[in-house]
Amino acid sequence: MKAGRDHKMKRKKTYSTPQAARKIGISFITLHRWLRDGKIEPQGIPLEGRTLWLWTDADIAKGRKVKAAQKPGPKRKAGRP
Repeated sequence: MKAGRDHKMKRKKTYSTPQAARKIGISFITLHRWLRDGKIEPQGIPLEGRTLWLWTDADIAKGRKVKAAQKPGPKRKAGRP
């Protein structure tokens, strides 16, 4: 009998914010900017005035879509290397 397995809930794999940034292919700072701007909203757990973000595969897929929709960064001004 599978006594232990029947009672456990199946949990989704979650990732930390640095792991999620790597999987999306962006910097940690960019991912925090997207959080601040409301472009992406993973599940958050409040901890002592901070939020611990838990990123699922679905959140990472959404992050990849946000990245694909981004325009390229600022262009260098003429005359500068």
